[in-house]
Amino acid sequence: MADSESPVHKLQVANARPEDSGRGLAHIPRALMAALGLAEGDVIEIVGKSTTPARAVSPYQEDEGLEIIRIDGLQRANAGAGAGDFVEVRKVESKPATRVVFAPAQQNLRLEGSSNALKRTFFGRPLCQGDVVATAGQQRVDNMPPGVQQFLRAPAYALQEIRLSVIATSPKGVVHVDENTEIELRPEYEEPKEARRADVTYDDIGGMGPTIDQLREMVELPLRYPELFQRLGVDPPKGVLLHGPPGTGKTRLARAVANESAAEFFLINGPEIMGSAYGESESKLRQVFEEAAKASPSIVFIDEIDSIAPKRGQVSGEAEKRLVAQLLTLMDGLEARANVVVIAATNRPEAIDEALRRPGRFDREIIVGVPDERGRREILGIHTRGMPLGDKVDLGELARTTYGFVGADLAALAREAAIEAVRKIMPRLNLAEGTIPPEVLDTLAVTREDFLDALKRVQPSAMREVMVEAPRVRWEDVGGLDKAQMRLKEGVELPLKDPDAFRRLGIRPAKGFLLYGPPGTGKTLLAKAVAREAEANFIATKSSDLLSKWYGESEQQIAKLFSRARQVAPCVIFIDELDSLVPARGGGLGEPQVTERVVNTILAEMDGLEELQSVVVIGATNRPNLIDPALLRPGRFDELIYVGVPDKDGRRRILAIQTGKMPLADDVDLDSLAERTDRFTGADLEDLVRRAGLVALRQSLSVAQVSMAHFEEALDESRASVTPDMERDYEQMASRLKQDAAALQPIGFISPGQLRPRGPKGAD
Repeated sequence: MADSESPVHKLQVANARPEDSGRGLAHIPRALMAALGLAEGDVIEIVGKSTTPARAVSPYQEDEGLEIIRIDGLQRANAGAGAGDFVEVRKVESKPATRVVFAPAQQNLRLEGSSNALKRTFFGRPLCQGDVVATAGQQRVDNMPPGVQQFLRAPAYALQEIRLSVIATSPKGVVHVDENTEIELRPEYEEPKEARRADVTYDDIGGMGPTIDQLREMVELPLRYPELFQRLGVDPPKGVLLHGPPGTGKTRLARAVANESAAEFFLINGPEIMGSAYGESESKLRQVFEEAAKASPSIVFIDEIDSIAPKRGQVSGEAEKRLVAQLLTLMDGLEARANVVVIAATNRPEAIDEALRRPGRFDREIIVGVPDERGRREILGIHTRGMPLGDKVDLGELARTTYGFVGADLAALAREAAIEAVRKIMPRLNLAEGTIPPEVLDTLAVTREDFLDALKRVQPSAMREVMVEAPRVRWEDVGGLDKAQMRLKEGVELPLKDPDAFRRLGIRPAKGFLLYGPPGTGKTLLAKAVAREAEANFIATKSSDLLSKWYGESEQQIAKLFSRARQVAPCVIFIDELDSLVPARGGGLGEPQVTERVVNTILAEMDGLEELQSVVVIGATNRPNLIDPALLRPGRFDELIYVGVPDKDGRRRILAIQTGKMPLADDVDLDSLAERTDRFTGADLEDLVRRAGLVALRQSLSVAQVSMAHFEEALDESRASVTPDMERDYEQMASRLKQDAAALQPIGFISPGQLRPRGPKGAD
């Protein structure tokens, strides 16, 4: 218990970092630690609506001088305080526990396990009856103060984080587990005497800092402090619409808000509300809202709202129309709705009835997007909290390589990696015994190789419909294209990596780049390298993927392509053989051809009303004169980059790259080969190296090195794919292209003066 004379101090509650979740730590100001006479790791009592103990540690570097206490979601639930509330902090004496009884904190969960493992996990942790605590498979202690490290030296307990309720302690009050403590684990959930909700908190959600802040001010403030809005004389917000790609955490976010705001949570799953009898669906909906009003403050969460509130003009059934009307009435009808907030989630906001998407119903629409690298690192930290990780596991490296992964994908990645680890110990298990020996459990760890194997099986769901990859080509893998490389670095890499520099100067980054030149010069390779170096997603597509025989479907495919690219921005869209997708308009007779409508769609997407943010389009072609001139003006394809045949130095670098993994004999002279391969493209030089290797294998399958003689023979079989005439034509084309784009002369249109009556069939 706290000393009766110990001073009491009030601090404002803030969220702890995800990596500190479940550790039982409280970061408090140094001045307060000095005032209370606390050393690192001493026990304090946090008093909100309830009381919970924690170990006091120094503040984060960015919090120096701030009067805040950073605690995790479990501690906030235990103390009955939310982020932004004030709590009392006082020093308390922790007694060694003779006995502690734990039980699962979640319903429908049955536990069996060793009490010794639990003792090791919670060794030195301050506890009190009624608390909800979390097991952690591996505690990172390297960066913790020495005074706290001894309490966090906990071996692996399980392959997941498990939440437990402290049912009873002996003696009463604040206790800690030591070597003499008897631990009892009850197998099934027990209803706590005090309701402390902690199933999902803000600590269980990563990569959503700004989104959580928006949602808190829209939901948590009106529910917890309705008097603020009464004083201001305005109605509190009534509804929030969360939309974004599947798996980004919309439902989980709503649960966390309900728990953190201490509100009752009512869930409506779209299909469940539909009834077969006349009026049954509307009745079910009214019933949920009536129950929510009685239990206020409360949150009504409607998942997949597009299934119960589609656009009335586009549905034929009367039941759907009546249900939409009922929802509109409940959200903004004559009957006032106090202390009830509606949160809805969908990944198809365009399918929802327009009447719902106005202030007074859904006051704000919040996009829950695909997490960036920092967000992915947070999410991986959350999903590996209870996981015994190997020494070489680098979550930062995993976050960098998981482009386009949403929260659900990262959870699947952690699960697959855990299954890989289990697969390795399967030979040591005797399934007939029914239990796993403790020494096997203690050696279980998830290694870096497990995660790399799991990455091969988990595909990012945000990009499942289009082929999106994170390229592995770097600038050092590209040779002989220095000028094109420099322009792409300036135009793509710089704005995607440092957009603030462009904002500061008041200029916009380029939207599109057209790479043109002879076949085989490395246009596709350049696009892959720039996407890799800019740390952007890479969507590769070709005209055959986008063109369809069905009317209107090609335009829809292109709109979907650009929409998906916006969702996974920063993103590079690469369209190969662009001339077949967007040929010059006006050449066709009769009704407009498919490609003309496609050109119009791409023009609108690249320079229409909807801005392309952090999305760059790169097109490649070897016939730029066939492309519609409207695409070649600034604002669409801003930069027209000629990718020509490499010079001698370029060929030398390409040969060095291509022979990097080839065991070369001492007599191989790459400079001589570069001199003798005039007009060879990158593809020709790659073919030359491949042929030299084949010649060596033809002579002997056990050959150890490739000699100059092998290259001489390969040179006799190879030829340059670009002729002098082709090279001259491309260079003339390069000088004309800019002028044609500036003139924007229509191609193939007939002026009125040229029209003449058509003669009989067969006449001129």
